[in-house]
Amino acid sequence: MKQDVCTKTGLQVPSILMPAAHVDLHAWSVIACDQYTSQPEYWDEVERAVGEKPSTLRLIYPEIYLNAPDREARIARVHRTMQDYLDQGLLVEQPQALYLVKRTTETTGTRWGLLAALDLEQYDYRKNAKSLIRATEGTIIDRIPPRMEIRKGAPIELPHILVLIDDPKHLLIEPFTRTTDTLEQMYSFTLMKGGGEIACWRIGDPALISQAEDALLELSREAGGSPASDALLYAVGDGNHSLATAKACWEEIKRSAENPDTVMNHPARWALVELENIHDPGLTFEPIYRVLFDAQREALEPYFSHVCKSWEFSPCSDAAEALSKTDCGDTEVHVVGYADERGFGHYRFTNPVSTIAVGTLQEALDRYLADHPESAIDYVHGEEAARTLGQRPGCCAFFLPTVDKHTFFEAVRVDGALPRKTFSMGEAHEKRYYIEARRITP
Repeated sequence: MKQDVCTKTGLQVPSILMPAAHVDLHAWSVIACDQYTSQPEYWDEVERAVGEKPSTLRLIYPEIYLNAPDREARIARVHRTMQDYLDQGLLVEQPQALYLVKRTTETTGTRWGLLAALDLEQYDYRKNAKSLIRATEGTIIDRIPPRMEIRKGAPIELPHILVLIDDPKHLLIEPFTRTTDTLEQMYSFTLMKGGGEIACWRIGDPALISQAEDALLELSREAGGSPASDALLYAVGDGNHSLATAKACWEEIKRSAENPDTVMNHPARWALVELENIHDPGLTFEPIYRVLFDAQREALEPYFSHVCKSWEFSPCSDAAEALSKTDCGDTEVHVVGYADERGFGHYRFTNPVSTIAVGTLQEALDRYLADHPESAIDYVHGEEAARTLGQRPGCCAFFLPTVDKHTFFEAVRVDGALPRKTFSMGEAHEKRYYIEARRITP
């Protein structure tokens, strides 16, 4: 890709690492490390499914274990295994190319993505950033340092980051989907644990890469023309904290570099991501629910008076009814579903402080948690998981409405990053699975 195109679009055609031909891909590929963070049984089942086979499970750190007492030993083991897999030829270097990815699940059908590398120099996760690549949700700064421990010293990265583009004319990804019979297929297999089917094709022909360049330049012009004009070309959909961690590590590499000129060619300047068109019919937005642990409704409710003019609670017969009541409404009323061991209901907030329901609820929860360090919060994908956790003794769950993906880019342009954990791209089992890798050390 030409340098001027890289500057204007923030994209690099990467050289990636693929698992060797003899590797069992079903065992190799596991789901994003930030999923099922309150469900150790999921990761126990993955461990049993993988067994002794080579697997990305050995190359990642599932975040359910971030506070484990043996964290340092786990991180060291991950780093050793990365190098072992490289030395054993389990990861094979590929020529520079883009990669078309097709994912099919029972829930949403088929969605398409394009594997590429993005320039961390053009990414800013601060709320009111005007960079070419932006966070779409609030970044929790305290979550970055423990993730930096994992990335530092790692010879490779494995991406679960999904980045959105606003491409209503289907200029970038969709033309390739109609020509897969002319592309080299890299893999096609069934993902574990209900993840569906996945396939990938290499896009290495210079003419096809030039086609992608032209599409990106057109999207850049439509988004504002150049980074200097506050264009928003890429919006981080999933994995923002992973991308923020990559950014923090890159900034540290720059600060410690002996030669500030040559360091700009360091491979850690770039991060491997999958681009997806927000207008892809197979891409759905799901709300992320909140679960509080060691908390009671009666202790929490006084905090609602800080985030709205008035509120009221109404009981519901079951989770389905509580979910059906959720509503962003307008700026005048927000409705949030609720569950605990005593049953279900919904809260109605009148004249709330935020423009969206998740913002109103999150501010109340943040205030409560600041005063109640004995309580904890988790951000949960899927109604069943939230309901099950919320109905445990001493717990409670909140169900939130869905964000409209068709007004999403405009909301980020106008309001900046949304409240943290506002939305999820699909259900938990539809998140990106690790397959490819990329070197991040010279």
